[in-house]
Amino acid sequence: MALVFYDTLTKSLQPFTPLHPGEVRMYTCGPTVYNFFHIGNARSFVMSDVIRRYFEYRGYKVTYVMNITDIDDKIIKAANEEGVDAADIATRYAKAFLDDAARFGIRPADVHPRATESIADIIAHIEGLIAKGAAYEVDGDVYFQVNAFPEYGKLSGKNIEDLQVGARVEADTRKRNPVDFALWKAAKPGEPWWESPWGNGRPGWHIECSVMSQKFLGQSFDIHAGGNDLIFPHHENEIAQSEALTHAPFARYWLHFGFLNVDNEKMSKSLGNFFTARDILDKYSAEALRFFYLQTHYRSPLNFVHEGLDAARTGLQKLQSLYDALGEAGEGTATLDVPMWEQRFIEAVDNDFNTPAGMGVLFEFTREANARLHSAEGLRSEDRAAARDFLTRSAQGVFGIVRPAGSAADGAADALVEQLMELFIALRTEARKDKQWALSDRIRDGLAEIGVLLEDSREGTRWKRKQ
Repeated sequence: MALVFYDTLTKSLQPFTPLHPGEVRMYTCGPTVYNFFHIGNARSFVMSDVIRRYFEYRGYKVTYVMNITDIDDKIIKAANEEGVDAADIATRYAKAFLDDAARFGIRPADVHPRATESIADIIAHIEGLIAKGAAYEVDGDVYFQVNAFPEYGKLSGKNIEDLQVGARVEADTRKRNPVDFALWKAAKPGEPWWESPWGNGRPGWHIECSVMSQKFLGQSFDIHAGGNDLIFPHHENEIAQSEALTHAPFARYWLHFGFLNVDNEKMSKSLGNFFTARDILDKYSAEALRFFYLQTHYRSPLNFVHEGLDAARTGLQKLQSLYDALGEAGEGTATLDVPMWEQRFIEAVDNDFNTPAGMGVLFEFTREANARLHSAEGLRSEDRAAARDFLTRSAQGVFGIVRPAGSAADGAADALVEQLMELFIALRTEARKDKQWALSDRIRDGLAEIGVLLEDSREGTRWKRKQ
């Protein structure tokens, strides 16, 4: 069976055929670094990481690029609110992104290009578009002329005429068409700027990704990925401003990840259900969080609930326990057809990166392997080694949910800590119900002394480590 996945451009499942045999060139839209990234962003970043890992598992040489947008309206706004330079905000949160991504088990991209390091390339691209009649300058601003690209809307399915009607309400009268979008923005007082043929200014958001992806992957590359919220206008504009210059296909396949809600509501600071990656990583292991994300297909909406994370921790422990036990068991005679299980795993994930189905195979495998391992006969050493190798390459190498025994933060030990904390919380809850206030306080204060904070709310008690 060939590897197939849903391509947003054709709106259908497509067999994957790389531009260069045996190689995958993949780009994912990275963060705009004005704050810590949130759990919705984390889903896209984790799924991109898993897809990259899976291609490598299937034998491809992967070149993976994820940009960092370090100049943008949001960065400037945050800088003004703090009274610092935009570069200070961008530097601070770019470092935070890379640190938090590492905590999530997200492997660094081969290249993390930054917009501010690509200004010369961006200017050259814009000059090329102007020369071809696809862009024009007005008072130091440069706009892409949407009518110059007849295929505009082919990714999102949007119609230019319909967009024009919606855009006229607050139209910039300097534009030739109200849906034309900015490639270069003239500098405003107090804003960062770079010299250009059109005066001092800075790049628009959309042009950054076109330039950085093509700089490192070529004018045509295999896969462009990102969240569903980026389909329009960001990715639609990327296609237009890229193909209007090169007259070649930009990305050959488009992958988009579903939205994330919290307790069935859209995540929002005003609703009090907005969580950064750091918030959640203080309470749950990265493996549990990755496990939780992978239980839902990447294209489907995901409802983020603490009960689901708690269940993920329990499921994770089953995989980790088998992985550890396979390295410790003695000699046996029972056999296990590991290649058959690996083939089932491949068939599951080859079908549109179906990680829930792949997880299902791993859990069926876990039940059978445990039955053989703990039988009176025990599992023979060659099959035990093959089973552990399969889990190393799949559960650990692809999904990133199993840790090697003896690692800095051992997976089994980490899961045990979480289970012990649940026990402490249950004992404290019982003490409070029985009005044993001294015991309740002793549990809370004792945990605080060793760096663990308990937080009580209407939904129950959660714990986190002190910063």
